[in-house]
Amino acid sequence: MNVLSLFDGISCGQIALERAGIKVDNYYASEIKPIAIKVTQAHYPNTIQLGDVTKIEAKELPKIDLLIGGSPCQDFSSANLTRNGLEGEKSSLFYHYLRLLRELKPKYFLLENVKMKKADEAKINELLGVEPIAINSKLLSAQSRPRLYWTNIPNVSVPADKGVNMNDILDSGYSPLAKSRCLLVSDSRPLRTPVKMYHRSTLGFTTLIFKNQEHYEECKEYYDGHFKGMPAKDMVCTSDVFDGVRYLTKAERERLQTMPKGYCDMLTDNEAADVLGDGWTVDVIAHILRNIEK
Repeated sequence: MNVLSLFDGISCGQIALERAGIKVDNYYASEIKPIAIKVTQAHYPNTIQLGDVTKIEAKELPKIDLLIGGSPCQDFSSANLTRNGLEGEKSSLFYHYLRLLRELKPKYFLLENVKMKKADEAKINELLGVEPIAINSKLLSAQSRPRLYWTNIPNVSVPADKGVNMNDILDSGYSPLAKSRCLLVSDSRPLRTPVKMYHRSTLGFTTLIFKNQEHYEECKEYYDGHFKGMPAKDMVCTSDVFDGVRYLTKAERERLQTMPKGYCDMLTDNEAADVLGDGWTVDVIAHILRNIEK
């Protein structure tokens, strides 16, 4: 099987294909982020890197059997105030996925993206000729990551819940959450002030780990009593109550994306947070790909 992966990132697609038991003859990848390519080539040195998706010509490729990709989501995301959708600078790269799908005519395709405005979803449905299946990674991991998957792979269903809890995947400490917040690229730009770290976690933008349950309850009580409702810029804490709160480790982020242990070891913690926030939950992709006819 020849595979073309657009917006390949750290090649979660190759890991998923292995887990699904699908033999790959040639894996072509389109990616421009150097640290992502670095990870891919360390684990899959035979990957054929094609670079910028806008410059890929179908006529220069062999017969492609499977086209996969998660086109940029920034202009779809509810975290983006403008939400220009398919007309946005980054999310409009979807049209290059569509272009190559039409020109290459692979037997199978898979496109992943975030939940979006109904008008954008309907437009993608029309252009791809299929409606998406909604799968939240929380069914197979300890991360809440709701995503839409458009595919012509037959008989794809929502997987059964494996019941993985946040505290099951931690190296140490305690989380009050059953599931982590969705990993994001912005996790690679962490705050350093503990009270502001805690404040950001209350807004749902990050996941914090505490020393134990008692420590979490102390932090919550102190925050609610001193800072709740205050602008973040005005938050100055002289107490040591927030000492010991931490972000997720590199290994914990890998577990949330169901990646192999140590997959991002060649990167710094912030670099790993970047590419893992951009990545796929591997077990979800493997669940879908297992329906490909062997």
